[in-house]
Amino acid sequence: MTVHQVPYYAQWESAGLVPEFLSGARASADDPSWAASGAADPGEYAFWAPRACGIACLRMALGFWGRPVPPAITLVATARDAGAYIVRDGDRVEGLVYAPFAAWAADAFRLDVRVRPRIDAAEAAAEVHAGRLVMLSVHPSIRSVPGPGADPPVRGGHLVLAVGAGPRGLVLHNPSGLPGHSQRFHPVSWGDFDRFAAGRGIVLGPSHVQGEL
Repeated sequence: MTVHQVPYYAQWESAGLVPEFLSGARASADDPSWAASGAADPGEYAFWAPRACGIACLRMALGFWGRPVPPAITLVATARDAGAYIVRDGDRVEGLVYAPFAAWAADAFRLDVRVRPRIDAAEAAAEVHAGRLVMLSVHPSIRSVPGPGADPPVRGGHLVLAVGAGPRGLVLHNPSGLPGHSQRFHPVSWGDFDRFAAGRGIVLGPSHVQGEL
């Protein structure tokens, strides 16, 4: 069993309030900690926080490898400038664009970042055992596993970070996970993971340029 002690960051600054944001009981703009994100105002924060799963995963990796961890919306802005996010018609975001994201993250943070258009659970586990972390595309309802519920309508649409692997499955940090259940070190069986996974992702590792470990 391999489990890396990766720090956790949610998409929202107030991780304990994630269920309220997801249900609509509380608007993202009403997050009492929004200013810590680096957003200019609550409106900017409310637009990007629900879309920042990939940035949250990157922040976790940066913290794990001892890199500075910039505020979430500050990172979103620089990633967008690098082409990692495309906003159309004013408010429609094309999700995280893997190739420019990988190039930007590798250059900006001295990481080894590799896009994997095809990666299954066993391959992700091998990467984790080798000391790397893996951003994996899954349906967001994976946050409720294990538990009752039908198969998701589609696979993918949300990014989680594989931080561990063992004989029974993967261990995930989920940026929109549920407090006390699926935010940190969430074990997901091989079968459950396969039901939600899109089969693509991004492998993150420390750069070895200039003698870095």
